Amino acid sequence: MTAPRPVAAHDEATILALNNAHAIELSWLAPERLSQLLRQAFYARCIGEGAAFLMAFDEGADYDSPNYLWFRERHRRFVYVDRIVVDPAMRKRGLAHCLYEDLFRHAADAGHDRVVCEVNSNPPNPASDAFHEALGFVEVGHAVLHGGAKTVRYLARSFVPAP
Repeated sequence: MTAPRPVAAHDEATILALNNAHAIELSWLAPERLSQLLRQAFYARCIGEGAAFLMAFDEGADYDSPNYLWFRERHRRFVYVDRIVVDPAMRKRGLAHCLYEDLFRHAADAGHDRVVCEVNSNPPNPASDAFHEALGFVEVGHAVLHGGAKTVRYLARSFVPAP
């Protein structure tokens, strides 16, 4: 499989379909919203033609996600993983791990010392819990969202930024 590459305009339709097929875990996006988010992302990379993608924002993004805002209220600098998804037919090949490792390098090179994210507690996402734990993420908080319809755990992985 190829290495992560920047998301290009021709990738957007495929990424949108992949995202919206997993809207319960990620949240549904309209095409124009995806384009807007990609323009301000700190990191937006994909692998292959729709095999996997990851989008992350730093603390300076103009983003209204309650999960992103939770981190911005508590940390001066961070990189927030907004969404990562791997096509079900491409799972168990290390694509998510590859995207995260690439993100960690980009974050460290930009002087960041922390990558953060959230994982659903309700509805549960045990695969994501295990994956993030294996990458060294630890729980740093939690929240109840959408009138109690969703509960999330906030996770962080700290590291030493590049000199």
